[in-house]
Amino acid sequence: MTEWIGAAEAARRLGIKQASLYSYVSRGVLSRRRSADGRGSLFQVSEVEGLVRRGRPRRPLGLGEIVIETELTEITGDHLRYRGFDAIALAATRSFEEVAGLLWTGDLGQTFSAAGWQATSEAVAAGTAAQSALPAGTLPLERLQVIVPAMAATDPLRLHLDRPAVLAAGRCLIAGMVECLPLAGSASDDPSGDGSAGDGSAGTVGQTTAERLASRLSAGHTIAERLASRLSGGQLAPGLTDALRAALVLVADHELAASTFAARVAASVRADPYAVVATGLGALGGSLHGGASLGAEMLLGSASKPADAARVVGDLLRRGERIPGFGHFVYQGGDPRAVLLLTMIRRAAPDSDRLAVAEAMLAEARRRALPEPNIDFALASLASVAAMIPGAGEAVFAIARAAGWLAHALEEYARNTPIRPRGIYTGPAAVTF
Repeated sequence: MTEWIGAAEAARRLGIKQASLYSYVSRGVLSRRRSADGRGSLFQVSEVEGLVRRGRPRRPLGLGEIVIETELTEITGDHLRYRGFDAIALAATRSFEEVAGLLWTGDLGQTFSAAGWQATSEAVAAGTAAQSALPAGTLPLERLQVIVPAMAATDPLRLHLDRPAVLAAGRCLIAGMVECLPLAGSASDDPSGDGSAGDGSAGTVGQTTAERLASRLSAGHTIAERLASRLSGGQLAPGLTDALRAALVLVADHELAASTFAARVAASVRADPYAVVATGLGALGGSLHGGASLGAEMLLGSASKPADAARVVGDLLRRGERIPGFGHFVYQGGDPRAVLLLTMIRRAAPDSDRLAVAEAMLAEARRRALPEPNIDFALASLASVAAMIPGAGEAVFAIARAAGWLAHALEEYARNTPIRPRGIYTGPAAVTF
């Protein structure tokens, strides 16, 4: 009969820390299974003892690898799960607000209604003023990086880190991130500065600041609906709004991505929720992380018609450049998030000229045996088909991932132990003088 032991006992027998134990799992050195209550891991005694006899791997952690135990997100093979729930299924059926509640509380049945996601008028005023001082054409992610600290200054309770206070701050913060962005086509987003950009659906010439603020607070009910008015100058078709909702769910969390690790480190030293999100935003913009969606947007924007796809892809390859939006470090068989989002876009706008361009890019990538498309390409395709403003994919990524950052912060607040990686010094030997 197979005998199983817990993580603490397995680590003791191997003479390692539990973090190293889980690194063995991620590298395929050890297998594990869930305990009956789903809250722990079990390891087969014969595997552990076999590893003891052989001697454990010389290097317990992979290059740059840090292992942190979390109950939030599990990635196995090509499957992504939030607290045990298949994230792709959640994206097909659930609201972003519900999934944020699942990440924060572990309870999918705890309804966080859209009406409860409102920023205070002081927070909206401060965040709006801060981002409106930026130059015309500033990308949404750059606006968010000044909105969040401005909102923080208006919340005197931001250092209260008990769970109910953090949940309340999280709803206010995410709603404010959306509500403080300029409406697509408004003066803040219009290089001419006269507020006449767009088709008039997002604001009219001569609107007062108060009227714009009121329209912001009333535009839509869900986070997805409100965000649509900031990213697209016209009214989105219901199917595209639903695709935006799904996109928010799909990128809400993704284990310990760079921005999430940065956010966790900040939370581990008791940074407040706004500072945690601001930390995540700082790391998100890198071209190898959330900023990759901007590269994919530029890729699609370089083709005005499907026939241009071969030239655009070919030019990048000839220059030895990476094709943005294709391939993923984790999903070797294809990013399941991209599969769902592209399917929803096709269903919502089958006759779109911009979808035809995206399809041509996909066909060209397959012809050249490139990796499968990832979520960045899918976000860029959504932005292109929905005629969103430049940088829309990054904005979707940032606002959605704020929910994940706060979920990880809640875990760190409960742990109450600073994350303090150690460095291995490789410089010159001690110098005497």
